[in-house]
Amino acid sequence: MKIASFHTRVVRAPYRRPFAISSGTSPELVSLLVEVRTTEGASGFGEASPMTAYTGETLAGLRAALTEHAAPALIGRDPRDLAGAHAAMDAAIRGQHLAKAALDLALHDLAARAAGWPAHFLLGGAVTHRVPTTWVVGLGSIAESVEEAAQYAERGFPHIKLKGGEDPDRDVELVAAVRKSVADSVSLSLDANEGYAPGGALRTVARLADAGLDLVEQPLPRWDLAGLAALRAQGGARVMADESLQSLHDALEIVRRGAADVLNIKILKVGGLHRARQIAAVAEAAGLSVKIGSMPELGVATLAAAHLSAALPHATVPPDLVGPLLVEQEPLAPETFAATNGTGLVQLPDLPGLGHRLAPL
Repeated sequence: MKIASFHTRVVRAPYRRPFAISSGTSPELVSLLVEVRTTEGASGFGEASPMTAYTGETLAGLRAALTEHAAPALIGRDPRDLAGAHAAMDAAIRGQHLAKAALDLALHDLAARAAGWPAHFLLGGAVTHRVPTTWVVGLGSIAESVEEAAQYAERGFPHIKLKGGEDPDRDVELVAAVRKSVADSVSLSLDANEGYAPGGALRTVARLADAGLDLVEQPLPRWDLAGLAALRAQGGARVMADESLQSLHDALEIVRRGAADVLNIKILKVGGLHRARQIAAVAEAAGLSVKIGSMPELGVATLAAAHLSAALPHATVPPDLVGPLLVEQEPLAPETFAATNGTGLVQLPDLPGLGHRLAPL
C-alpha cells in the first residue's frame, strides 16, 4: 500500500455567534479538509483550521505548505509508517505544524480504516468510550457569560472554560459569578491567552483562585516560563501551558522549568496525533496531567481529539471537543456530535478510522 495522491477542499461553517478570545474574533470556522489516497484506492481524511490571530498561520499559507511541500514528500510512502511520514515532512519543510497535522490525521484515519479499527486502537486503546467535554465560553459580557456557563453546566458539561485576559478585575468578577451559578462538582478554568502583565499576574491568579477558579490557562506570554513556574509555586489555581507548548522540545523545557501542572496538547498546533502522543508521554513521565485542546476545529479533527483523549489515562482535564457545537451546522461528522450539546459527552464512534462518513473529495 503506497500513497498515490492527495486532495483538498476548504470548508466553512459560521459560528452561532462570533468566537472571541483576547487575540481576536472569528465570525466563521474555516478548515482545510485533506484526503490522502493510496494506489489501492483506500483513503483517509484530515483537517486543519488556521486561527490566524492565535497561530499566525493563514488559510492560503496552510494550503501552500501542504500541497507544495508536505504532501508531495509523502507520495510513494507506506501510509502506515507514521514516524517515517513525519521525518519526510520535516525534511521537506520546517515548522508548518497545521499542514503536517492535517496529513497526520489523514494517515491515522487511512491506516485504521484499512485495518477495520477505530482510530483509538492505533493510539493504545480507549480508557472510556464516552468522553466528558469542556464547554468553552468566549469573551462577552459577564451576564451573558454567566448565563451560558450555567446553561451548559446544567446540561452535563463537567468543566467550564472561560475566556479572559483583557481585564483582570473583570476576570475575577466573572469567575466569582460563574462559581456561584454552577454546582460545586463543575470545575472552572480561565484561559487568559497570554493576556496578563508579568508584574501583576501573581496577584491576579491568587484573586482568581480565591474566587473559585480551579485552573488558569496561559496567563503569561509564551516565553515567560519563569513566570509560569512562579505562579505554579504560589499554589491555588493549577497552571496550564498552551501557547508555551508548540513542540516536543517545548514540553521537555516546561517540565525542566516546573512551569505547569497541566499541558494543553492541541493536535493541530503540535503537528498531529503522532507528535501529540510523544508530548503526552513526556507529561506522563513527569507526573503531569494533560488536556486535549482545540483551535477550535470541525468534525474530523475533533474526532481525532476525542480518540486521543479517550486513550490517555492522564488526560484528566476534559478536552475541548466543542468546535462542532459552536457552529450553526457541523458539516463533517454531524451524527457523532448530535447528542453532545445536551449531555456534555462525546460517544466515540465504532466505525473504522476516525469515525466520519465522508465521501471522496
